[in-house]
Amino acid sequence: MVRIGLFLGFLLVPVLEIWFLIRVGSVIGGWETVALLIADSILGAWLVRREGRRAWAALRTTIESGRMPDRELADGALIVAGGALLMTPGFLSDVFGFFMILPLTRPIARRWLSWFLGRRVRSLAARSPYAPLFDRTAGFGGAGFDGAEGFGGPAGASRGRVVHGEIVDDD
Repeated sequence: MVRIGLFLGFLLVPVLEIWFLIRVGSVIGGWETVALLIADSILGAWLVRREGRRAWAALRTTIESGRMPDRELADGALIVAGGALLMTPGFLSDVFGFFMILPLTRPIARRWLSWFLGRRVRSLAARSPYAPLFDRTAGFGGAGFDGAEGFGGPAGASRGRVVHGEIVDDD
């Protein structure tokens, strides 16, 4: 399914970009369209540089504080992807690139990315040969993995099966 989507994307996006460039060029003129694309690229490069520096500083601060930099890494990935879209000539790809880079719209793009990747991981986990070991409510092996608290969550809050035992040190 993903392969078909990628194939259609690589086929349809250039056609739509060319069609839109022709439409804009017929309304405002050819040289004006080229000038608008150049101005758009310059603005995009400046914005990628500025937001990239901010994301890098946020990543460093988060790592130095000892927290997991999940939001900061997602922001960095969105800025890189948005920058790649801004490098491709065309107005439609630039709209999506700016959507991924602008600080006001990036949280929405981050939620969409999180939803898509979560759905993809669940789909791959269900098709895995280890799928019987994976319990959606309790996590891998029933241990109760909570991304914010780590394996088992806070002390005494494990949602999985508890196995009582004794640790024997062979010193």
